Amino acid sequence: MRISSKLPHVGTTIFTVMSKLAQECGAINLSQGFPDFPIDSRLIDLVDKAMRAGYNQYAPMPGLPALREAIAAKVQRLYGFNYDPDTEVTVTAGGTQAIFTALGAVVHPGDEVIIIDPAYDCYAPTVELFGGRPVHVRLGADMKFDAGAVKEAITPRTRMLMINTPHNPAGTILRDADMLQIADMLRGTDILLLSDEVYEHLVFDGEPHASAINYSELRDRAFVIFSFGKVFHATGWKMGYAMAPKAMMAEFRKVHQFNVFSANTPMQHALAAYMQEPANYEQVSAFYQAKRDRFAAGMRGSRFKLLSCEGSYFQTADYSAISDEGDRAFAERVAREHGVASIPLSPFYKDPPPGLRLLRFCFAKQDATLDAAIEKLCRI
Repeated sequence: MRISSKLPHVGTTIFTVMSKLAQECGAINLSQGFPDFPIDSRLIDLVDKAMRAGYNQYAPMPGLPALREAIAAKVQRLYGFNYDPDTEVTVTAGGTQAIFTALGAVVHPGDEVIIIDPAYDCYAPTVELFGGRPVHVRLGADMKFDAGAVKEAITPRTRMLMINTPHNPAGTILRDADMLQIADMLRGTDILLLSDEVYEHLVFDGEPHASAINYSELRDRAFVIFSFGKVFHATGWKMGYAMAPKAMMAEFRKVHQFNVFSANTPMQHALAAYMQEPANYEQVSAFYQAKRDRFAAGMRGSRFKLLSCEGSYFQTADYSAISDEGDRAFAERVAREHGVASIPLSPFYKDPPPGLRLLRFCFAKQDATLDAAIEKLCRI
């Protein structure tokens, strides 16, 4: 039987490829974005407590009320805006599911969605699955937001703009001036915004997180996506949430109920309790900034040139002083011959820039893991 693929150009993700290669070669895995250290034992205890208390069946479709209330309270505390937990907050099975659901709720065949490259690899295929057309715009110099290029990409068919801050893979952030430019270019249009903010608590050097929630003109047209896994070092739990105005969230839930229906119940109970202590998420930035600084200090002895890392737990590095190889070939060789796995940046682009010589390293690792990787990378 012949099957006509809806995604004929899509293969296995680069994350799977490089993690598999790391395992095969016994390489230190700085490729896929997950920590190699344990999560807070108190959070594990809360999950165990919820399971033993019998909270093992379906949660309400939008999420456990106590968790939605805790999320709304956190957002009010951080950003000063009150989302209605009953109608404007939905708990999801991770950030990627939230992105998929948001796009599925509002993208119609023929709609254009502006994606800023390099972009997380789920964006464009999801747009295509729902019949939309991804319109790719590159970040500007030094991986910074290029408002002019985005504005030029807007057409009468533009349905949505997708932004990501802190940015994966670049590690840069959007600032107040960028958000104001986005508000200005969307003003007077029906263009929606998807703001991927899964690394909201990983912003460094005292910079504030410029959430779309802070800007009323953006908030009123935005799906804002967050991740518990990134913040609490539990990526395998696949827990996240989405926030949006009531009318938009109603459309989101129409898709969500047939996609996953509800996220993991005992983990929702645990997270609702864990979030009662703001320090549990407020300390994350300093924790990861120390890891960024440790990795950067060690890499000064290498021939890699590190780009600015303003947020996330990814460090982008230029290897043009080492090799003229394409980034995928170089990344594979470094894993095989030098024992460190990374992610090449070209898969994050529709059309990679000529001469792209960048790798992404994940520093969400134990100090011993980082030190061992640094030692190997400095020998290249």
